[in-house]
Amino acid sequence: MERECEVDGMTQSARIVIIGGGILGVSTLYHLVQAGWTDVVLLEKSDLTYGSTWHAAGLCTHFAHNATIMQIRAESIRLYKSVLTEQTGLATGFNRSGALRVTRLEDRMDEFRHVQGLGRFVGHDFEIIGADEVKALHPLTRTDDLIGAIYEPNDGYADPSQVTHAFAAAARAGGGRIFRQSRVVRIAKTTSDEWRVSTHDEDFLCEHVVNAAGTWCREVGEMMGVELPVVPVLHQYFVSESIDEIRDQGLALPILRDPEESWYTRPDRDGLIFGPYEKDAVAWSVDSIPRDFGAQLLPPDWDRVAEITDLAIGRIPALGKVGIRSSVNGPITFTPDANPLIGPVFGIRNAWLITGSSMGVMEGGGAGQFLAQWMVGGEPPMDALSVDSRRFGEFANRGYRVSRAIESFGHQFAIHYPREEREAGRPSVVSPFYGSLKAAGAVYGAVFGWERPNWFQTENSGEKTIDSFRRSNWFDAVAWECETMSKRVAICDLSALSKFEVSGVDAERFMETLGANTPPRTIGGVTLVHALTSSGGVHSEFVVHKRASDLYYLTSAALAQRRDLDLLRSRSAGLRVRVDSVTQQISVLSVAGPRAEALLGEVTGHDVAQTNFPRFTGRQVSIADAKVIALRVSYTGELGWELHIPSSTAQSVYKALTSTGGDFGLGYVGAFAMDSMRLEAGYRAWGSDLTTERTPMEAGMQQMVKIEDRDFVGKDAMLRREESTKRWTMHLLEIEKGAIDPFYSHPVIQASEVVGVVTSGAHGHRGGKNLAFAYLTQRADVLAGGLAVEVVGQCFSAHIVHEPPTQCWEK
Repeated sequence: MERECEVDGMTQSARIVIIGGGILGVSTLYHLVQAGWTDVVLLEKSDLTYGSTWHAAGLCTHFAHNATIMQIRAESIRLYKSVLTEQTGLATGFNRSGALRVTRLEDRMDEFRHVQGLGRFVGHDFEIIGADEVKALHPLTRTDDLIGAIYEPNDGYADPSQVTHAFAAAARAGGGRIFRQSRVVRIAKTTSDEWRVSTHDEDFLCEHVVNAAGTWCREVGEMMGVELPVVPVLHQYFVSESIDEIRDQGLALPILRDPEESWYTRPDRDGLIFGPYEKDAVAWSVDSIPRDFGAQLLPPDWDRVAEITDLAIGRIPALGKVGIRSSVNGPITFTPDANPLIGPVFGIRNAWLITGSSMGVMEGGGAGQFLAQWMVGGEPPMDALSVDSRRFGEFANRGYRVSRAIESFGHQFAIHYPREEREAGRPSVVSPFYGSLKAAGAVYGAVFGWERPNWFQTENSGEKTIDSFRRSNWFDAVAWECETMSKRVAICDLSALSKFEVSGVDAERFMETLGANTPPRTIGGVTLVHALTSSGGVHSEFVVHKRASDLYYLTSAALAQRRDLDLLRSRSAGLRVRVDSVTQQISVLSVAGPRAEALLGEVTGHDVAQTNFPRFTGRQVSIADAKVIALRVSYTGELGWELHIPSSTAQSVYKALTSTGGDFGLGYVGAFAMDSMRLEAGYRAWGSDLTTERTPMEAGMQQMVKIEDRDFVGKDAMLRREESTKRWTMHLLEIEKGAIDPFYSHPVIQASEVVGVVTSGAHGHRGGKNLAFAYLTQRADVLAGGLAVEVVGQCFSAHIVHEPPTQCWEK
């Protein structure tokens, strides 16, 4: 319900206060007003665009490696191109110039083809072209060493200040209020759970507060009670003097990016803007932004980008024939993965973020819409994992965020490979098994700060992952791991899993309504429970073990730790329930394979056969004098257990398993092998196959949905989706084998039409088949056959697999 604006002395009232008058904050104001939330205030310490918005180059693109980011960027272009001008009569300066990304590398062409495939599904056109076509589109470019490019015909650039002021005008016209010269000095919760946002002149009482402070977001975050993993990094660009060819021939040039050389150019009147991204980026004012910094710039640092400048002149010789008209050297914000922070603040009710974007103009329009829809609807409009600020935890400390921000800046044009790993800031969080597994040949990746083995070295594999869109040096090593687990026994470190305890008088009552499946009803039981959004999508996936009548132990995905803790605490509010995160206190080893039963029986001294220790049950056992919670569950389909061990005694359990395991052929398995085997077993993965966008019934998990005589969040919406034309269906596909294995975001094609998208895929080593999970839309005719999957530009025939292809132990 809207609250009337009240003025009481120097205190004003509003439903929402947005802090920050850059493009992200003003876009959020605009979209909230468009949604009908007119009692919204925006506070800006100086003037609109002061910060990084005013000096942005204004580039706008559809190019992205993630569907959500691609849609956010596409929405920005839609708004800038026509919508804002139609609403306000104000220009945005948008120029649909098109854009080129050129390359000399085959791996880069694979990346371009992958993005093109994702674009086909999402609905945005990208063209793969040759060097001759590059020359035709950009005559000033030297193309003799190029093998091709990706052309983005609908890309362009906008004027950042004009766009922001157009958003502001439309917001004001709809009832939004903007206060300039209003520096926020204090933010606090009141006893009535409202926010009091104080400036030097007045206070604002509000229900929601939004941190859109950009360069100053960390300072505002501290006032809100949150430390944000955001670092200002200096970015330079230069505006050339008039170039004869552009002026005399009236050339309408596209934006040009040379990612191998790490620079971009865009037209600017009859010259060019040139922007380099150097590898040794400069983090600026990491701990405190100068109080009066605003519409200022730093002196240019020519030496820092001299090498890249020379490369750019080699690509566009005309650049070297003219001088510099002006230069920009100012801070832009970077997060550890270069994606923005959008959504709720972890652990703080009615606190929101829209900040940390290194591409503020590119993402501003769509990001503001994304947050506004989340606030109004109570859930994100699309899968939010790539932008949700809760993807970072306490591990993102000062050293981590600075090193990762510098790395992200330097990798701005790096090839984004599937399963890629970045090295800065690592190791951050390690399990007790880290050193032992590293000595055993583990090649590590990282998830939510945790070091996690991806695969284990063999004699011929090499010591590091060689990134590729095709089969890489780890392929044979992963095949060996799969064989070890399927024929003997293997252990895998799952300590990165998020772990929670739910306890209290109302614990059972709470768990009964947590998700689509019923929780275990008997002590010792184990159940898989999916908590849904209000629209029926999968928010969380929990393995639930009932330890006592008033105590449940839950595990979920590593990346979901903060999201899931927020969900458990918010939904148990008002009940006599306590929710504790115990992730650090408990380490986890998976032990699976046909000899796992014998190994576990040996180290525990108990009969753990199926008849005595059935599937989906758990009990406490003793291994090397350590008390261990053993859950008879396996993510690979093989007979197995998860051993949940107090971290203080984890090494003794590991030594007992490995010293005894030699008699049983014990080996090691990493995340890549687990992924291959779970596809063969037909198990969906949270975060890729299971997201907020789709219901568990759409995902083909009807057996995990119990609706009779039960009520849970999202139930009715899930059932309505079953009758909707928006309903999709997930299928396991077997894909024709070739030189490229499937991974994710590939379009599924039938009769030359895109009818679905692959969410995860891999080569199944046990059965020797390429497998993928894919959602098919209602455009697909599942009975007609004729499906194909486009993987990195190549089409492979595919067919639906109605039963998991590998006969596994755990049925």
